[in-house]
Amino acid sequence: MHGRLLLKIPKQLIDCLKENKVDYEILHHPEAVTAQRSAQAEHMKGRRHAKVVMVKSGDEHLMTALPADHQIDLKKLRKILGKAVSLDKEGEFKSLFPDCALGAMPPLGNLYGVPTYVDKSLSQEEYIVFEAGTHTDAIKLSYRDYEKVVKPQVADFAIKIQPMKGE
Repeated sequence: MHGRLLLKIPKQLIDCLKENKVDYEILHHPEAVTAQRSAQAEHMKGRRHAKVVMVKSGDEHLMTALPADHQIDLKKLRKILGKAVSLDKEGEFKSLFPDCALGAMPPLGNLYGVPTYVDKSLSQEEYIVFEAGTHTDAIKLSYRDYEKVVKPQVADFAIKIQPMKGE
């Protein structure tokens, strides 16, 4: 039951957006477990919903943000970083985000001292939506403002998930 605590949107996230004077919208949705479902709950296209995938390179934790309808391509990411990279284990990065529900970290690694990489396809969207530290709140922000606030590395490391037959 520990995941059912009513979490608030991390104060530092809202403060950061306010300090940067960017327009954002808070969206509330039913608790959604996956980014894809979350995108559906918000009636957003999966390509605009930024999901966070944590990876590890050596001892360093890295945050990647990619569209909900994509998956990370570790081979591509390895080439970009020039070093070995693997999916991070929740138990190893959970403590980096003490004010967030597990799996609902916003793609603002800058708030947590974690380098952030954004897939190129997200950077071409007019706006993006991402989990706001809880499983029931999301933030909608123009991509340009997101880039201004986070200053992520933009690279091509995600591949579109093929829909199941009949979807």
